[in-house]
Amino acid sequence: MGGDGARAALIVRILYLNPNATEAMTESVVSVARAAVPGVDVLGWTNHDGPPAIQGAEDGAAAVRGLMALLPEARAARADAIVIACFDDTGLATLRAAAHCPVVGIGQAAMSLAALQGDRFGIVTTLDVSVPVIAANVEAYGHGRACVGVLASGLPVLEVEAGGEEVEARLLESIAQSERAGAGAVVLGCAGMSRLRESLAGRSRVPLVDGVRASAHLACALA
Repeated sequence: MGGDGARAALIVRILYLNPNATEAMTESVVSVARAAVPGVDVLGWTNHDGPPAIQGAEDGAAAVRGLMALLPEARAARADAIVIACFDDTGLATLRAAAHCPVVGIGQAAMSLAALQGDRFGIVTTLDVSVPVIAANVEAYGHGRACVGVLASGLPVLEVEAGGEEVEARLLESIAQSERAGAGAVVLGCAGMSRLRESLAGRSRVPLVDGVRASAHLACALA
C-alpha cells in the first residue's frame, strides 16, 4: 500500500447516532464533535423512526428499534466507534451487545470525565421526566457517591437546542444551584447543550463537562 493509502487507513471514523428524529440536533452534535477531534472522520445519522426528542424513559424505549436498524449500515460504513448522541444513553447496553465496534454514550462519557475533574460533580438536564433515567445511569456507572444530584432546568430538549439568552440564563441558574450543592464540576445533561458550552463556561465558576466532546475523545481512544 502506498503512503497516501496507509495514512487514509489510519483515519478513525466515529459515527454519532441521534436517537431522536430532529436533524438539526444531529448536525449540531456533529459540528461540536468535529471541532473537538480535528482530523477524525465524524459522521452523524438521525433515527427518523424515533420521537422528535428524548424526554423520559418512554421516548427512549420508542427510539431503540430505529437505532438497532441502523447497525448494519454502521458496519457497512466501517465505523470504528459508535456514539449515542443522547444524554440518557438511549439503548446503550442493547446496541453495545449487537454492534461490530465499541459503543459509547455521551452521558457515560461525560460522567467519566467529570469524575476525574473533582471529588464531586452535578448534572443539569432538561425536564423532570428525564431525571429518573439519568439518576439510574449515575448509579449503574458507579458514580452514586460522586454525583451531588441531577437537576432539571425546566427547559424542553428542543428549546435548549434552539438556544438564546433566556435559555442560557436558565441553565446558568441551574449550574449555580448545582455548585451550591457541592459540585466541583457540572455536566451538561443534554446533547442540545453541547454547542452552548463555550458561552456558558465563560460565565460559570465551575468547569462544565459536555458529553459530545468527552465522547469524541473516548471514542477515538477505544477505536
